[in-house]
Amino acid sequence: MNAKTPSYHGYRFPSEIISHAVWLYYRFCLSFRDVEYLLAERGVIVSYETIRQ
Repeated sequence: MNAKTPSYHGYRFPSEIISHAVWLYYRFCLSFRDVEYLLAERGVIVSYETIRQ
């Protein structure tokens, strides 16, 4: 198996942040706004609409 980091070329945020947001959303059944607040506590300013996309 080839464990490859997904390519998010052309996106505003680094792949680590995108992957973390997706992980939070699915792992803890959070809303987009909940993910927005958790990332904001870590210094990542992103809107819930960006997370939705």
